[in-house]
Amino acid sequence: MTVLPALAPIRAALPRRRLASGLEVGQIGFGGAPLGDLYAALDERQAQETVTGALAAGIDLIDTSPLYGHGLSEHRIGAALRQVPRDRVVLSTKVGRWMDPSASPGDRSGYAGGLPHGAVIDYSYDGAMRSFEQSLLRLGTDHIDILLIHDVDAWTHGAEVERRFAEAMDGAYRALDRLRASGAVKAIGVGVNEAEMCERFARAGDFDVMMLAGRYTLLEQGALDSFLPLASEKGIGVMLAGVFNSGILAGGVGAPYNYRSATPEIAGRVKALAEVCAAHGVELRRAALAFAAAHPAVAALVIGAVRPDEIAANIAALAMPPPSALWSDLRAAGLIPPHAPTPA
Repeated sequence: MTVLPALAPIRAALPRRRLASGLEVGQIGFGGAPLGDLYAALDERQAQETVTGALAAGIDLIDTSPLYGHGLSEHRIGAALRQVPRDRVVLSTKVGRWMDPSASPGDRSGYAGGLPHGAVIDYSYDGAMRSFEQSLLRLGTDHIDILLIHDVDAWTHGAEVERRFAEAMDGAYRALDRLRASGAVKAIGVGVNEAEMCERFARAGDFDVMMLAGRYTLLEQGALDSFLPLASEKGIGVMLAGVFNSGILAGGVGAPYNYRSATPEIAGRVKALAEVCAAHGVELRRAALAFAAAHPAVAALVIGAVRPDEIAANIAALAMPPPSALWSDLRAAGLIPPHAPTPA
């Protein structure tokens, strides 16, 4: 039995945008990283209820990755998706790692739980194909709508990033291009933590979509002047992840910033943002969502959750744009750039 009709009224509150040719999605997507036991082990029933809640709320873009819990997120999402017709959901996952069930999991990649499989980083052609085939099995589907090359950035690879970029363009990119041509994948792209790498990939290949985590938010706008204009120019649909910078723009000072403790400088900036928002009666979370969604190059915000009420709260918050005076005051305080797009 499905509960999808229960939240039908909320669905009307989700504006729709073009992501890529033939792909239109709601403005909020569901991010699957927490379903891989990101910060803590998640009860299986709660995990299923959360995905079901996202579907019931009208969310039709779901993003995951083999990395998330070393396959656990894909398993959980695949189970939940059996409640709905496959064409009801735009499904996104990633390549760059495949799971070896015979290897010790060793480094858990920062996840508290997950499956007992070791992650093998591999951006080769064969590695990408192997990762894709494993994802199909875990997700229980015969095709993926969006396939992204994952984590080719200095955040992940440090000094090895140049070698990994070359490997990805020579190997994984060719694999994804072939899968797109065959119809097994509708759109291809990259998912990274750095705007500069999005720009490099955009100039190096023919990509449809890109996911950028944490680099265009109310707190920091590193993608504003270069990558986002390039994406608009090339017709690349942008999915923004990490719009709360891993928590600090939702929970305020004291919450994680980019998965770590915030520096005094970052904490001070968040405090200043929160104070201006409070003066207008606006929660910091609500302002963060509205700001990230306002850029015309951005097709969707991909937001993780571990409870259905978190999803409903994000949808409700995005449906209530803050007053225009808030943006004027944030600009006057030097907290957002003068030319950053904001809601009308």
